[in-house]
Amino acid sequence: MPDLVVTQVRSSIGAKPKHRGTLRALGLGRIGKSNTLPDRPEIRGMIAKVPHMITVDEAESAGEDKAPAKKTPAKKVAAKKTPAKKVAAKKAPAKKTTAKKTTAKTAKKATATSAKAVAKRTANRRGREGAEGGDAEGGASTEAKER
Repeated sequence: MPDLVVTQVRSSIGAKPKHRGTLRALGLGRIGKSNTLPDRPEIRGMIAKVPHMITVDEAESAGEDKAPAKKTPAKKVAAKKTPAKKVAAKKAPAKKTTAKKTTAKTAKKATATSAKAVAKRTANRRGREGAEGGDAEGGASTEAKER
């Protein structure tokens, strides 16, 4: 029985949840991913549900036409035994690691980048609070509390 090579060619974003589940059942998850499946009615049914998202090619299974090849045992080669003194002498000395030097320019750049990120997060939080109606507790706005 031939096998089927199923390849996903369209994204599952915006697809119905059942179609996404079918793709997962076929072993697909992203565009370009392929899976080899047996040619059975249940697999054919899944393929029929999402033909617009996949391509199907037939591939002959490897063990069907060919007779199994005989495995020849690998020859074991006797390892040479060396005295412990020689092994220790062959080891290379450990490399010294040097710390990476930071220049004033790179330190300044890192500080500026982190300051921008903090400012961006703060602005985003303020924007969300304004949309929610102000106070995080869910009560009246600050203007009403002041009265």
